Amino acid sequence: MSHEKSFLVSGDTYPGPQPPAAPGYVQAPYPVAPHPQGQFQPAPYGQTGYPPSPYPVSPYPQAGPYGPYPQGAYPQGPYPQGPYVQPHPGAPVSPPGPMHNNYHEDGPPSYYDNDGFTPSNWDDKNIRQAFIRKVFLVLTIQLSVTFSFVAIFTFVKDVKGFVRKNVWTYYVSYAVFFISLIVLSCCGDFRRKHPWNLIALSILTLSLSYMVGMIASFYNTDAVIMAVGITTAVCFTVVIFSLQTKYDFTSCRGVLIVCLMVLFIFAILCIFIRNRILEIVYASLGALLFTCFLAVDTQLILGNKQLAISQEEYVFAALNLYTDIINIFLYILAIIGRAKD
Repeated sequence: MSHEKSFLVSGDTYPGPQPPAAPGYVQAPYPVAPHPQGQFQPAPYGQTGYPPSPYPVSPYPQAGPYGPYPQGAYPQGPYPQGPYVQPHPGAPVSPPGPMHNNYHEDGPPSYYDNDGFTPSNWDDKNIRQAFIRKVFLVLTIQLSVTFSFVAIFTFVKDVKGFVRKNVWTYYVSYAVFFISLIVLSCCGDFRRKHPWNLIALSILTLSLSYMVGMIASFYNTDAVIMAVGITTAVCFTVVIFSLQTKYDFTSCRGVLIVCLMVLFIFAILCIFIRNRILEIVYASLGALLFTCFLAVDTQLILGNKQLAISQEEYVFAALNLYTDIINIFLYILAIIGRAKD
């Protein structure tokens, strides 16, 4: 038995008796297949088409047409370690550099060093919300100062009589307002310098408040109160609508500027043609136009439409909203005053 096993292992011809043929088949002579060692071995059961054997066995599994996988020694350590360990696992490796607290950069740390930073979070959620709060805080202070002047010039008789007799103060305040408006509107670097931008805005607010209070002193008290109430309702409605609507008012800004030029020509016409109906129509168009400007400027501050104001321009944004609301108030006051006359 051991002698037979040795013949099977070595691949030589088995010398013993051959197995009988299967029933129904004709016993055929065994074909001889070449052996890798140069000997010959009969193939088992030589039916036609049976592949020759034995098959070569390689020591490694084949890896495609390029032969066995390369084997080699695993590289030994130690492995290079970075000089900086991230504060939590899974964070990307920062390049080496001078350290500032938990950051690697060549200057003071910024919001861009935050691992969870994305442009949308930077623009919409954090800075834009703080920008909106700052703008409306400044606007609230401006409107409080202006309507305090209006209340004083309307209800205090001595002040009301003084401003009516000294009309030249109106022109002085108008000159101060115009200069400060040009500086804040045209000098972008100046209106971004703190605290000079707030000082210029305060001067503009005081001068315009005096002008509005002086204009209100020439109207009846009932007309001023009605104008204040209507202006508050209109502005609140427009701001809420601009916050909720999906319509982009900023795309209509060019059309509104053209309408403003037409309204300016209409104002020159009203100077030479003194007619009450014509003045009411002019005031109505002006109130409607600046209501549209208020909607546009509100969406510019929100920054979720086609156009947006930069987060650094909070003074300029508050100035736009403030002048829109004051113009709406003056036009509504003119409509009520002309209607009562």
